This record gives sequence, structure tokens and C-alpha cells, in this order.
Amino acid sequence: MASTLSILSFCSMLVLALVLVQSTHSAIIPEPKNSIAKHTSHPSSSSHLTYIVQTNHLSKPSKFTTLDHWYTSMVLTTSSRILYTYGTVIHGFAARLTDGEARRMSAVPGVTRVYKDRVYHTQTTRSPWFMGLHDDFGAWPDTDFGDGIIIGIVDTGIWPERASFNDAGLGPVRATWRGKCVDAEGFNASLLCNNKLVGAKSFTVNLPIPECDDPSPRDYVGHGTHVASTAAGAEVSSAYLYGFSGGRASGVARNARIAMYKVCVPDARIGCPGSALIAAIDAAVSDGVDLISISIGGDADDPFYDDPIAVATFGADRRGVFVVLAGGNSGPMASTVSNVAPWMTTVGAVTTDRVFPAKLRLGNGVTLTGQSLYTMKSKGTSVVRLVSSSCLKDDLTPDKVMGKVVVCTLMAGAGTGFYVERAGGAGMVSQQWMDRFHDAVMAATFALPGVMISDTAGKKLDAYMSSTPYPVASFDFACETVTGENRAPMVAGFSSRGPSVLAPEILKPDVVAPGVNILGAWSGGMPPSSADVDPRRVEFNIVSGTSMACPHVAGAAALIKKRHGDWSPAMVRSALITTAGPLDKNGRNIVDSGTFVDGAPMDATPLAAGAGLVLPRLAMDPGLVYDARTEDYVDFLCTLNYTAEQMRQFAPEMSTGCGARTIPGGAANLNYPSFVVVFDRTNDGVRTLTRTVKTVSTRPETYNVTFAAPEGVAVTITPTTLEFKRKDQSRSYTVQFSILGNVRTPGTWDFGHISWENRKHRVRSPVAFNWQI
Repeated sequence: MASTLSILSFCSMLVLALVLVQSTHSAIIPEPKNSIAKHTSHPSSSSHLTYIVQTNHLSKPSKFTTLDHWYTSMVLTTSSRILYTYGTVIHGFAARLTDGEARRMSAVPGVTRVYKDRVYHTQTTRSPWFMGLHDDFGAWPDTDFGDGIIIGIVDTGIWPERASFNDAGLGPVRATWRGKCVDAEGFNASLLCNNKLVGAKSFTVNLPIPECDDPSPRDYVGHGTHVASTAAGAEVSSAYLYGFSGGRASGVARNARIAMYKVCVPDARIGCPGSALIAAIDAAVSDGVDLISISIGGDADDPFYDDPIAVATFGADRRGVFVVLAGGNSGPMASTVSNVAPWMTTVGAVTTDRVFPAKLRLGNGVTLTGQSLYTMKSKGTSVVRLVSSSCLKDDLTPDKVMGKVVVCTLMAGAGTGFYVERAGGAGMVSQQWMDRFHDAVMAATFALPGVMISDTAGKKLDAYMSSTPYPVASFDFACETVTGENRAPMVAGFSSRGPSVLAPEILKPDVVAPGVNILGAWSGGMPPSSADVDPRRVEFNIVSGTSMACPHVAGAAALIKKRHGDWSPAMVRSALITTAGPLDKNGRNIVDSGTFVDGAPMDATPLAAGAGLVLPRLAMDPGLVYDARTEDYVDFLCTLNYTAEQMRQFAPEMSTGCGARTIPGGAANLNYPSFVVVFDRTNDGVRTLTRTVKTVSTRPETYNVTFAAPEGVAVTITPTTLEFKRKDQSRSYTVQFSILGNVRTPGTWDFGHISWENRKHRVRSPVAFNWQI
């Protein structure tokens, strides 16, 4: 353990941990490339960097008996050695090379691409029940809570001693499972793994900073432990954080099994290397997982051929493995959503009906409500002077903040509170600029009196402080958990928004799930604030992000896979999308906490909420599904005008490129469960799209269509009735969208839906309209 702790002391825990819980995907700026893709990479003390060498295994020279023999021959001419070998979702290897060696490697016959490694970053007592799951009826008992399904988690590792990973009541893992737990210092696999945790491997070795190498699957960040418990944690009868959010905790698929693939380290310079990500996805598919959950991402504008996650997950989908990914935490700005390939299920974040209210009473009599996990109950603290600060460490000095409540002009979390306290501050207030409602604000585990407030409350606070030379305030902490009283779900302001930069005619995110103030298991090696100055340790923690939303959908997919083991990944995604709920718990439209116009809340559009909140109970029996296979995704990539070289990254057998392959009518005609309709000069305001649906019901059914469209758009659907006589029967329909002379400003978006319905099923597809004329 001592050696592991020394690693953590070197690899600054604070920077990455703050990114994990509160911030965005990595900010990697792609550069122009020729045969070698170049990306901002981690610093290195030498001229050697990690490169991913993707090969076409079909082009292996005959003189080499194995692919490994071939790969070894390539690196013999260099000063390096192979770090990872890939052989399932892609073929190739990773190695430390100089720029010159990488260029020469790219010219080797059979090498498809050589590109620099890159840095990625990671992006529940009540939430499963909030999604409509019940112990006594519906998806949980119908699927035995997902028993037997194996979820691969690609993340920061796991803290296996937590109660969420107890295997009481679970039988042995299936005989076809090929994964295992790997022993490492501080991680005794035979003692720590069981019938719940059936696999644990680390890919955080051979790193550019050797002191950060960590061969153990143990989680010293907390993120992976929280994600794993959210997706498939065992039931814990009494879970809470400092008395908050107390109750019965459960993963969405509580009887599913977990296989952890550790790819991230605490040092933000290294983060989650793309080479490790590919190795982990490759291993997970080879081991035999049923689905993979990845709460990690990169830039929103990385082309699919230039994104290791996109390439590797294409290979996973080709092998029949469903993959769900976090959409990113860069909202509420438009076109920030990442992980947008159509073979990915992309998840945004919403609130639940649970808040942790705290109040700030200003000297002018105005009371501002925010959220806090501060533990000292108080009906009203003393009135204290307010002072503004950037809350950067150098600005928190005793002469400025001693005895005062610090109002942070930059968003700051509970970790900052320790520096406020060290400087003699009496408390702190932080403003979450991306959220307009206090219900959507991220609660923080302040160790001193502190509250997080919304942008709306922050403007009132700023106005008060500007109006008087001596602003004062007091706190009111009830230290309570309030459920069922707030409007929910509500799209979180931080949740990344569409449209997709790379493929704007594919609607992303697909769905939303609980991702604000989620209680989950936590690492014993990381404090609840994720700050290295915080001495506290907890069993459970409350954190926020699309990282937390993603495993909710992974758990829901596990339930579907348990009931429908023969469904393709696209069918599972379709079931989740077409049964998602666009309304809140009171039957009103879901609102967007990141958007506020003229003082009024705005409804969340499909660019923020996708099809809506995932509802596992309905997804078990969707009635109809939109299916897509590898050849459909190949056609999609060809429609993007990818070169032969780029196509071989996804389909090595395409030696001559796409030729005439394409999707007639463009990418919008991919058989996806949602629609994006772009009106531009190429179609003169008339767009016709085609879809094919397949029945998954065992009985004959007839569906009639309904639709909603914005004013000035005519919709003609042919046919208007679909009749199915047997299971797995397919029917196609076309939709013509026409502008009726209504002029919109170019760039305008509007929305509607198409729904196929009968007495039992409602198969709803969101439609996004974009004017470019």
C-alpha cells in the first residue's frame, strides 16, 4: 500500500478529481494530419511518445506466422517495445516511438494508421425508483434484476470492499465468461473478487510518467467505484452521506455482474490514455461482456476516424456488444455533445426529485435558496460580512477573507472551502453559472458553512453586493433531504447539448438519465470533496455529471439484454429511445435548467434531452424497433466521404474504399430511431426520409401513426398504418417534410415527433428540424 500511496502523492490527485466530478471532457485540440494523426499529448522527458499503430490484419505478410510476430518485427527496428496489443475490436498495437519512427512506421505495408496517443478524461438511493423501477412488478422482477448479465465498466478502477459489491444471493458467473481478476500489490484478487465483481484489470502501466504506473485495478479516484455501483451495485439497506440521502441503495441492474477495466490515473496530464482505452475495450469484448459503460470522452469535433473510442466501439458493436457513453459536461452551449457515433448510445444528465436545500439570507431581506451537504444544522447563523474573491488559492489570504463569507466569482467546490477555512473565512458561496434553478445545482460536501447557488440566485446576490458598501448575510442549514417537492426531471445545465458537430443529421444525445446529486459507492482512497487537503473518507458520496447518468442507462440496457438476449445493440438502443419519457413526473414538459428566456423556464428540446428520460419498464416491451447492422454504419461512414484509408480503420476488408456505397438521401436516412430534417438549398424545402421498423411482439399488431410538427411544416407519412402478423416482421415507411412558405432565420431549430401507436404500445421518435435556407 505504501508504494501505491507514494504514486498518488506524485500524481496530483486534485486536478483530475475535480475534472471527474464537476468539469468537462478533455480539451484536446486536433491538428491537421497526413498519414500520422497528431494530438496534444502528455509531456515527456524524452522524445518518445506513445503511438497507436492500427494494422489491417488481412494484410499480414505470409512470412510471419502470427500477428504478434509481425508486430514484433516492426518494433525491432526501433528503440521501443510493445505496450498493448489489440486483436478484437481493432488490430494493432501501441508502442513508445519517436516522431521519426512513427512516420516510418506509417509507411510499412499493412499499417492502416499511426496516431499519437491522446488524453481523455472522465465526465443512488432514489434514482432507479425515479426511473420507474419497482421491486414487485415490471422490469426488475421480470429480469431477476439483470442476473447473469455482465457489464464491462471502463473507468478509474474499483474499491471492491464496498457493500455495493457484495455477492450475497448470486450464483457463479456463467461458464462462457473468459475474464478474470488480476492480482496486484494491494489487490488480492482471490479475496476481493466474487460472484458480483467477476473481472478487474488495470491498463494503467507503461505510462509516460513512470511514477504514475499503477498495475492495480483499485480505484483511488472514486469515479469508477461510483459508476459501477450505479449500474449494477448490490442492494444496500442503509446508505447515506453524512445523513443526507439516507435509504435503500441499489444499482439499476442490481444482480448483474461487474467487470472493471481501469484506464485512468489521477494525474490530469495522463488522464485516460487512448491507447489504454482501446486495450480495455478490446479486452472487455474478448472476455465476453454483454455491454460496456464508458463515462469518458474527448472533443466534440474529433472525426470518428481520428477518435480511438469511436474506432474501438465500432468494433465492439460489430461483435454484438452494446456500448453506452456519457455525452459530456460542457453545457449549456450548443454543439458540445461528444461520443456521437450512431453505434454509440449517448446519454445526457437530468435531475431527480431530491434536493438538499440551504438558504442564504441577505442583508436586504432577500433569501436565496441553494443546495449544500454541510452537516451542522442551524436555523440561522450570525450575520457576517460578504466579500468577493476569485477563490483561486492565491486570492484566499487572511487579510482579505478573515471572518467573512467568501463569495466565489469563479465556480468552486467543497475543496476550495478548505483554503477558505485556512485563511480564516467564516463560510463560502459558490455560483453554478450554467444552471438557472436551484433544484439542478450540484450539492457540495462543504466542511465549513457553504452553499452552491444557481445563476439566477447569483445575479440577485451580485446586485445586492453592488448596492451597498457593507454587504452581509447569514446561513440557514436544515441539513435535510427533501424529496417529491421539486419539478423533475430537469435537464442539468452542465449536460452537453447537440447538434452533433460531426454528424448533425444524427440526433444526439439519445436519451437522458439521472446525473445530478447521485449517491453511489466511493473509494476509500479519495475524500468526498476530491481535494487532497480533505482528511475525510466516506463509504458513499454524492456527485454529479453525465458520468453518473451513463451507468443508469447501462443498467437499463442490462435488464433489456437479460430479457432479450438475441437483440442487436441497435435494437436495445431503439427500445431505450422510443419508450423514453419527454414529460416530467407531473405530466409537464421536461424543462431545461440551462435555458431561461425573459425570466421564464424553457422546455428542454431534443438537442438537450434527446428522446427524454429512460424508462426501463417500457423499454422491456417497445413493440417495434429500428435495427441497424455493421453494413449500415459502413454506409453511413461512406456517406461522410471517408477515404479508403479511413474506412479500413473500421472495416479492414474494404481494400478499395467505398466505391458507390452510400446511404441514399444522406446520413439522415440511416435507420435511426430519431429524425433530423435539414431544409437547405439542395432540397428546396422538401425532405423525404425512410425508416424500417421490426416488430418484437409475439402477437399480431396494427399500428397507426400520429405526429406533431412546427407551424409552417407539412408532414406526409406513407403508409399511415403498419400491420404485423408475426414476430420479427419488418415494415418500411416514408415521411415527406415540406416547408409551407414559412421563412425562418438560417440556423433556426424547431421540433416535433412521430409516433406509431396502438392500445398497448407507443413507439415515439423525436424529430428535429433545422432551417438552412
